[in-house]
Parts: sequence; structure tokens; C-alpha cells
Amino acid sequence: MPYLPLLLFAVLYAFATFAWALPPPVGGMYLAMSLSCFAAYAIDKSAARQGNWRTPESTLLLLGLAGGWPGAVLAQQWLRHKTAKAAFQRKFQLSVALNLALFLYLAHGLGQAGAT
Repeated sequence: MPYLPLLLFAVLYAFATFAWALPPPVGGMYLAMSLSCFAAYAIDKSAARQGNWRTPESTLLLLGLAGGWPGAVLAQQWLRHKTAKAAFQRKFQLSVALNLALFLYLAHGLGQAGAT
């Protein structure tokens, strides 16, 4: 079940690509942001284990909101990081929903602009 958002996003992305001619750089942006977000989670997990300075939750949430949430989902599952903190998970899920809404709005707009 934790990977369901990734599957749904893949379907949504494929739809936007074919229906609205989504430009390929959008996928590259999501990939780059996901890798950055995964790295930020990994660094924070390592810092937590060592008792060092931590990455602020707001930074992790903003990286996810900016398109890195697929990497965050993978990091949360693979690294077992930030999965038990309910308050963070609610904020994270809201940031994913906001990103997807913005994605749909912009993807449709890009497709309409390309059609004219």
C-alpha cells in the first residue's frame, strides 16, 4: 500500500504525457528532485543515528512539495525514516496532494499551450 501513490502517479504522468503532450523535461525534473529528496532523507537518517544536526522537517516537506515526493516515498520505506511520526505523515500527504494538484494544473496548461 505505501507504493500505491507511486503507481497512481505513473499512470497520471503517462496520461498527461499522451493526452496533453507533456514535455520530457518535466520527467527529468521529477527524477532530479526525487533523487535530491531521497538523499536528504538518507542524510537525515544518518544524522539521527549518530545524534548529529538534523535536516528540518520543513526542508524535507518542501523538497517533496517541489516534486521530490516520489523519492521521499521510497526513502521512507527503504530507510524506515519518518514513517511512524503521524504529524509528519499528515503534512507529507498534504504536500503530495498539493504537488499532484499543481502537476495536473500545469500539465494541462502546458498541453493546451502546445496545442495552440
